[in-house]
Amino acid sequence: MAVEEPKTDDASPQPIRDPNARPECFRSNVQEVLFVISVTMAVAMASFLSGSVTVCSTFAGRDLSMSNAEITWMNAATSLASGSLLLFFGSIADLFGRKTMFIGSMFLFAVICLGAGFSKDGVTLDILCGILGIFSASAVPSAQGMLGTIYDRPSQRKNKVFGCFSAGNPLGFVFGIIFSGLATQLFSWRAAFWLLAIVYLVISVLAAVFVPSDHAKKVPLNRETLKRLDLPGTFMTILGIGMFCAALTLGGDAPDGWKTSYVLVLLILGALLIVAFIFWEIRYPYAMIDMRIWKDRDFSLLLAIVSLGFIGFPVVTFWLSLWFQRFAGYNALMTGVHMLPMFVCGVLVNVIAALIQHKVSNKLLMGIGAFAYVISFLLIAVQRSGDSYWAFSFPGLCLIVVGADFQFVVTNMYVMSSMPPDKQSIAGSLLQTLTRLSQAVGFGIATAIFGAVQQNPSTSGYYAKDPIEPYVSTFWFATGMSALGVVLVPFLTIGTQGHHGDKGRLVERSSEDVSEPVRQDEKPSGRGSARGSKEVPVEVP
Repeated sequence: MAVEEPKTDDASPQPIRDPNARPECFRSNVQEVLFVISVTMAVAMASFLSGSVTVCSTFAGRDLSMSNAEITWMNAATSLASGSLLLFFGSIADLFGRKTMFIGSMFLFAVICLGAGFSKDGVTLDILCGILGIFSASAVPSAQGMLGTIYDRPSQRKNKVFGCFSAGNPLGFVFGIIFSGLATQLFSWRAAFWLLAIVYLVISVLAAVFVPSDHAKKVPLNRETLKRLDLPGTFMTILGIGMFCAALTLGGDAPDGWKTSYVLVLLILGALLIVAFIFWEIRYPYAMIDMRIWKDRDFSLLLAIVSLGFIGFPVVTFWLSLWFQRFAGYNALMTGVHMLPMFVCGVLVNVIAALIQHKVSNKLLMGIGAFAYVISFLLIAVQRSGDSYWAFSFPGLCLIVVGADFQFVVTNMYVMSSMPPDKQSIAGSLLQTLTRLSQAVGFGIATAIFGAVQQNPSTSGYYAKDPIEPYVSTFWFATGMSALGVVLVPFLTIGTQGHHGDKGRLVERSSEDVSEPVRQDEKPSGRGSARGSKEVPVEVP
């Protein structure tokens, strides 16, 4: 008697491997660990550079006779260049391959760092910092794209890996402060850039050896591919944001202030190009980002909240370190030591976030992060010359990384879940773009505030005749921005992420439907059904 074969449903999902197991592309746990370190150092490139600039800027400015605006542009140029080009490089990585771009970006970053150490004037140093921002922009999308495809299923292992990756942003900044402070103290500010060159030369070698082969299908370079790169959108982004941030930075030092003709022209043209970019992306069929993704309320709110926090984060750390060096009398090494609480707390917070993200409401984590930002900035803003470091700056520096790390980990996981697998590099670059552009805009506005208060100090009141007043004015600006983030948190509806049984939130339609994202709890639209598109569940975070 024949045994009847059990019937199978072709539409039923196929058995899958344990998502918590080591991905098959790694030969050993050692290779996996070194891979995670490599991609974490990629996302840390811009923040590592920012930390280095923060601690050595005063010494470089003194040596090269740089103005306040030129010193500020050492940081702003990096954020501006990387923020403007991240989406473009995200498209490049998704189309032409990630591993080669990843390794090449870090190697060229090391080469330019070496050259920056030999700068003879402030303008040259600012330009080279901008070029470094370009290479940091090309490294991040490829790194995050590889993570998104290798760890393609929700799991606790993925939470931990993305926790490490997210730590690159705040911890890279702290590492830059500490190690560059030591190099500056022992040698000179130039040694801070040479140290960066050595670090990323080593990382690029490790990446060449331990990063798995990229088996993604490559796209030939032709007219159709150039359309998909959205070169007009990239052009409008670079010029628009560049002009807008330049006007914010130059307005305070211009001959006629904000009434100066070239400041007004840059400000107006920059704003118009940014608006034009938004309309272009809505109508262009090959837009870098499908603007319909912003209809997801949690998606939009998370990016708004994290951007408001990142407007203040670099502003507070940059001007606080300048205060330590200029008026508290700390050398480069002691400045790094006084910023050390950020490192210790940052490590602890990232570990905690990775361990509890699948158990605790992520809305609660975002709320804790938002309140931590506000309290941190307030503590740092209310201090005056001679006040205790332990009473104000120390707790403020501890809390600032609570805000940055909690918010970045949660938002990073959600954003990666909002794009299909073939758009993982674009998804990663979207978050990085907004955070870095937030930094560039924050630096521009804070520089203008600093210059205005410095020229017209108060003669009475809490900060009367106190040289710290221009510095704390930037801290109050950061406090106001972070407070807006607190207001937005109650509108979130996000729960836990990466828990057992989490299948992601989106459905990927057929390629004919331009990968339109749809919530899993929604029914397919009539348009998609009429076109015969087949819904396939996507395993996303």
